[in-house]
Amino acid sequence: MTAQSKLTDTQTAILKAAAGRSEGNIEPLPANLRGGARAKVIEGLVARGRITEFEGKYLLTDAGYAAVDKRRPIPKGLQTMDAPDDLQKLEVTSRTIRPGTKLAAIIDAMRNPGGTTIAQMMADTGWQAHTVRGAISGMVKKRLGYEVVTEKGPDGLRAYRIA
Repeated sequence: MTAQSKLTDTQTAILKAAAGRSEGNIEPLPANLRGGARAKVIEGLVARGRITEFEGKYLLTDAGYAAVDKRRPIPKGLQTMDAPDDLQKLEVTSRTIRPGTKLAAIIDAMRNPGGTTIAQMMADTGWQAHTVRGAISGMVKKRLGYEVVTEKGPDGLRAYRIA
């Protein structure tokens, strides 16, 4: 299986249960999940970037929350803060990519208010159209968890932008 393949029903159930817990801990796992099956499920979720090990616990990542259409709860200390910059810093640190890469060029282009077209991203990266679409679907949406909006412009071309 690749890191971008779909989740099993068991993995999805575990992620949904963990998303309902305050810190996103996957424990306790279903009682019928023992031994090698337990290890394989955890290994698969780690490989897909849906969970991470932290201080002996397996916790949901932002991609794990996104996989079940949830958002990471904001810690109580941040809810009373007046500075939205602190929330932005939290969001940016979970979605870091190397600057100067072709993926960074695609994300920067899609951050423009009007978005960007496949042809423009092809020109920026030197990639073919199917590679650009694959990067948007696989990396930008699934792995990094960005919400990508597509709109057909007055010129008839489809524009992609990050919401």
